[in-house]
Amino acid sequence: MLAALSLLLPALLWAADRLFPLPLPGDDQARVVLAEDGTPLWRFADAEGVWRYPVGPGEVSPYYLQALLTYEDRWFYRHPGVNPLALARASWQNLAGGRLVSGGSTLSMQVARLLDPHSRSLAGKLKQLWRTAQLEWHLSKDEILTLYLNRAPFGGTLQGVAAASWSYLGKSPASLTRAEAALLAVLPQAPSRLRPDRHPERAQAARDKVLRRLAGFGVWPPSAVKDALEEAVLLAPRRQPSLAPLLARRLNGPGSPPLIRSSIDAALQRRLEDLLLGWRARLPERTSAAILVVEQPSMAVRAYLGSVAIGDATRFGHVDMVTALRSPGSTLKPFLYGMALDAGLIHSESLLQDVPRRYGDYRPGNFSAGFSGAVAASQALASSLNLPAVQLLEAYGPKRFAGELRHAGVPLALPPLAEPNLALILGGAGSRLEDLVGGYSAFARGGKAARPRYRPEDALRERRLLSPGAAWIVRRILAGQARPDRDPRAQLLQRPSLAWKTGTSYGFRDAWAIGVAPRHVIGVWIGRPDGTPVPGQFGLASAAPLLLQVHDLLANRDRQRGIAPPADPQPAEVGVAAICWPLGQPLARDDPNCRRQRFAWTLAGTTPPTLQAPDQPLGLGLLEQVWVDAAGRRVDAGCPGAEARTLALWPAPLEPWLPRRERRSARLPASDPACPPRQASQVAPLSIVGVSDGDRLRRPAGSAEPLRLSLSTLGGSGRRWWFVDGQPVGETGAEATLDQAFAGSGRYQLSVLDESGQSASLEFRVDD
Repeated sequence: MLAALSLLLPALLWAADRLFPLPLPGDDQARVVLAEDGTPLWRFADAEGVWRYPVGPGEVSPYYLQALLTYEDRWFYRHPGVNPLALARASWQNLAGGRLVSGGSTLSMQVARLLDPHSRSLAGKLKQLWRTAQLEWHLSKDEILTLYLNRAPFGGTLQGVAAASWSYLGKSPASLTRAEAALLAVLPQAPSRLRPDRHPERAQAARDKVLRRLAGFGVWPPSAVKDALEEAVLLAPRRQPSLAPLLARRLNGPGSPPLIRSSIDAALQRRLEDLLLGWRARLPERTSAAILVVEQPSMAVRAYLGSVAIGDATRFGHVDMVTALRSPGSTLKPFLYGMALDAGLIHSESLLQDVPRRYGDYRPGNFSAGFSGAVAASQALASSLNLPAVQLLEAYGPKRFAGELRHAGVPLALPPLAEPNLALILGGAGSRLEDLVGGYSAFARGGKAARPRYRPEDALRERRLLSPGAAWIVRRILAGQARPDRDPRAQLLQRPSLAWKTGTSYGFRDAWAIGVAPRHVIGVWIGRPDGTPVPGQFGLASAAPLLLQVHDLLANRDRQRGIAPPADPQPAEVGVAAICWPLGQPLARDDPNCRRQRFAWTLAGTTPPTLQAPDQPLGLGLLEQVWVDAAGRRVDAGCPGAEARTLALWPAPLEPWLPRRERRSARLPASDPACPPRQASQVAPLSIVGVSDGDRLRRPAGSAEPLRLSLSTLGGSGRRWWFVDGQPVGETGAEATLDQAFAGSGRYQLSVLDESGQSASLEFRVDD
């Protein structure tokens, strides 16, 4: 009979264990997003609104484990789940006192009650004992202790010692003092009644009770307990993790672990969020902002601000503008100049043309609405001039440009079925702040662009975008060192602290500023997430001041920490050359074709010639061969004693911006009447400057004055006769300007005739 019972009892227990399995916690969707150092940034509660920060016994302070086990269950590692002596002692004290004086529950029993709550009835106690037995059968002591560390109640929606430590004390549970450890050890006994932020006196009295017990059992030295008793209880209100909410939402995807570790620097994130909140009053209504700070060369994201504030509905705070597609404005220009350097199209001082041009129905203009004429590539990039960038993109190729960016991880979004065109370089596509920041990292990483890394385990994904030399030159230009020292042997200036570029999209919808600092890449965007224009908001005025503040904050942090900027040696392929305009080639300074000498950054010793725009008038090249006699007068090639001479002339579209002595008519020698050159050899096609065919012009708003145009010509020879709608309106010399008024609205036909019989005409419209 006894043998049968000895077999039946284990079988019944086994069956009961299968029928009523232990309700171990599963994936309850409670998540905590952490900074790189483990600081909680944001928490996602479970279905009951509880959030917890999972830890194991090795991740909390030894002081806490000592205080917990001494106060709650000194024999935890020795008893089988139930401590008969503790139960007997508690029963005697309760009976003698006539009330509930103490409890005899072990930690295992408390965990059983946390996993499967029960009533205080006899049936409830039996249920608790059964669950306790199951815990001891299935789990080790450390596993049971881990469940307690993460499930013990600490008041409100807090569960677990780590969540309580960060919320009440603002620190990791691994760095608790003795006094703090004793406080957290006793809180689960009555979490609502002992909350230190609401009832500091009760909390301190309970804590002191634990401390005295630890001293009484000799766990802690009396001197250490005395010091702990003098330590005040923290009275600050409870703090919930509330940093980087939009990044947290992004990282909390399906299958995420309970602890999601990011690369964020919590202290920097907090300072930038405070900074951006201070900026909110300076921003127009319904305007948001985004900041992304990436540390290079690791590309770890140290700060992520997707909006001004996630709770600000009037500013669309829930919309993450780090990932939103927006028009990049002029922020793509540095990539183009770097690619053109690598392609051998330009050097840093190549002559580009900032003049009005028309490309079919596309007529770009500058942000300032003016034109500079002849500009160096470095000046055009530093000043963000539009027309030179369009000229350069036309030479490089829009499809090639877009393809290179896409391959390097900076894709440009175009409308369906649309192909890359010249409008790309002025923002005629969509891009994301995180992609632009990744692209700009190439200027600090030897030409290699890389994607930002949001988690420590993310792999570094990088692609070659530019050569090290081209990246170095563009960065120098953006940092204010557009031209090298005039003495190529002189020491370079100290490393620039910040190279930066601004951008403004069409209609003032987006203001950008992206900077490359010694150790970081910083991206700033400001605008309305719904795409509504904000007049007067542009990169230099809106985004650049915020960028500079972020950079100053980073620079000060590095100085305080004693972090020196990394070295930035000049790449071996970068050199310095003295070149001459208008040809863009090295010439002796006393060469008559060296009209202006400049010093340029070059790649691999190459000095590309000046780019010519494809639509320039035929016959008006940069080099023109003439024949002169002994007196220096221009003659026909067949004249006796004729000697060939090559003259460097400026690109024809630059004529209106050149000094008179540099214009074609002044550079070409006078003709010899006795043996004049053939007329066809020097007469260039006649064209009108000052208005283009198909233009729609408008008088200034509120002005009653007629529209006035300053008209001139290129090419041709001799005097000019001007006509409007077939009626003569004036006569000018070859280089003179006609100032013509157009009083009424409507369509006009403008024509000009020169002495050689050439004519040019165009039509335009004037609107009120």
